[in-house]
Amino acid sequence: MKYQLDQHGEMLMGQYHERLSVYKRLAQLASTALRQALDAQHVQVTTLDYRVKKEDSLAGKLELKGAKYHSLDDVTDIVGLRVVTFYSADVDKVAAIASEIFDMDWKNSVDKRKLHRLDSFGYNSLHYICRLPKSIVDDPEMPMLNQLSFEIQMRTALQHVWSTLDHDTGYKSEVKIPREYERQFNRLAGMLELIDEEFSRLRNVLTEYRRQMLALEASGQLDEVTLNAETFRRYLEMHPFARLNQRIAAINQAELYPVTLMPFLRILRKLGLETLGDVNRLIEEHSDDAYRLAVAQLGATDLDILSENIGLQNLCYVYVLKHGGGLNGLCQVLEEMRGDDPDNMTLAKKLLEQAQTITFTSI
Repeated sequence: MKYQLDQHGEMLMGQYHERLSVYKRLAQLASTALRQALDAQHVQVTTLDYRVKKEDSLAGKLELKGAKYHSLDDVTDIVGLRVVTFYSADVDKVAAIASEIFDMDWKNSVDKRKLHRLDSFGYNSLHYICRLPKSIVDDPEMPMLNQLSFEIQMRTALQHVWSTLDHDTGYKSEVKIPREYERQFNRLAGMLELIDEEFSRLRNVLTEYRRQMLALEASGQLDEVTLNAETFRRYLEMHPFARLNQRIAAINQAELYPVTLMPFLRILRKLGLETLGDVNRLIEEHSDDAYRLAVAQLGATDLDILSENIGLQNLCYVYVLKHGGGLNGLCQVLEEMRGDDPDNMTLAKKLLEQAQTITFTSI
């Protein structure tokens, strides 16, 4: 393809072809170095990719403003990295890590997030111009790896989506769109920017909530810790049902095999337990009766393999019976455990018969 380049532009294009192998290696090295640094700091991103500007793209740039560039070194985005994060705060994390591992050209770096225009949302990326330090690569045969600049564009996932949609619709094309459509685009951009900010705010709120819950757990104030998926999962890490399980297993010298207890969260909530303190009291107040019920179930059997849900399962049965749930209450618990099984009522009747042979402690 023949480009409309002047003599200076042709010279720059010649330099591009001479350096192409260096640009490709530079892109790979920079991308790998940034990926490793992000992983080391446990920073999750949705995208980290790189590209070397194609010949036709560079030619178009040189046709428009080739006189601006004294040499190809002045074209700082021939090698480009793009990092897309989940949250806006993570853009700053990525930027901080990039500035630590690369040599920065602060003069040519741009924070487009400071534009503060309603129609700029999809373009609010942070652009850093960098070079590879010798701590990353020091190749005497390719010294230009440390001399050539590359660009890192950092933005959030919503900014990236908007930019893609914006480009796809041709909103920023040379054809002037009607004012009513322009207004709709700007309104949507504003809404997405608010959503972006709210996701970051909500993450901060949830992070602080987790810290508070962990502090309460550590201090033993379990009555102040709401029973939910996250707190119950952390509670299970302390193996609160292990002692009861071992007592029950000893009835038949049975082996315990691990299973997840997370499905019991729904059952505990339906029984009216609202905090980890409630779960703790369930164990403290009803373990002896749960053990007695297990003896009634297992004493006349030779079962020698039991799942680790045996203790919690019997705690739930005992809780229902001691709170007046009776046959229907047992059946409801079994339905939560086993689904809509026709044998649930039969099992509930059997449990009730076994429980009637036991004198439960008072509530």
